[in-house]
Amino acid sequence: MLTRPAARSLASLLVIILCCGLPSCARILTGTVIKPAVGNLQQQEDIALVCEGAPAYLLMLDSMLVSSPDDESLLLIAAQSYSAYATALEECGGSDERIAAMNDKAKTYGRNLLRPLLPIDSPAGADFARRLARLDTGDVPAAFWGAYAWLGWVMGQKGAPEAIADLVVIEKIMARVLELDEAYQGGAAHLFFGALHAARPEQLGGRPDLSRQHFDKALELSERRFLLVHTTCAATLARSTMDRELHDRLLQEVLAFPLASAREFGLSNRIAVNRAKRLLAENYFD
Repeated sequence: MLTRPAARSLASLLVIILCCGLPSCARILTGTVIKPAVGNLQQQEDIALVCEGAPAYLLMLDSMLVSSPDDESLLLIAAQSYSAYATALEECGGSDERIAAMNDKAKTYGRNLLRPLLPIDSPAGADFARRLARLDTGDVPAAFWGAYAWLGWVMGQKGAPEAIADLVVIEKIMARVLELDEAYQGGAAHLFFGALHAARPEQLGGRPDLSRQHFDKALELSERRFLLVHTTCAATLARSTMDRELHDRLLQEVLAFPLASAREFGLSNRIAVNRAKRLLAENYFD
């Protein structure tokens, strides 16, 4: 777990990164500093500490990617980290402009992560479909996190035409992830499709029945330990179908969950607890 002194000390490591441009040095630092740090970030339950300490860590990633812009490991970590930080900022009361800037950075790294796998700048072509079909299980982390980081930017565009077109591409990538490894990241691809089918009006392809199937599968695959499944299902499917019993049951389950039993989802689960409290306080069905 990150302590406050440890989080602040990340700033001093930036000096090392700036003075260490050799690929061999970058590989050493990625394995010994960067990967453990992103693991700690994902397990951290103190959201305020993430908001306070993560910027220095993100600066390290940016600096390393200047020297190694095509490094898949660094791009994967950057996509994960900027996405997590943007979400944490929402909980810390960050400005809309700041959150948008972080989502834009996540999108850039996510798309750069996807480019070696797919021709994402020409997604309507036959080559995109062929290369998508050729992805295998080894490509799942890059495909998932590249699409997920891109998705944060799309959600912030509030239905802009460009974002809607991007969502179609993300949907195709997530569908392939689902085919290759539906259990990846606690069934997060099922979470994506659960929310997607719940949020769309039925006349535009929304399917509450499919939404419920995807949410149920995500709950099963995560063993009900990935609490963002609960809060997302409550906020989308339960509310759109006016299912108060499902809504309140899922949110109460989140509040009763022992967070220490699922350290791997520490940050996302703490965010889910905060969201569950807000959703219940809204008294949506009254």
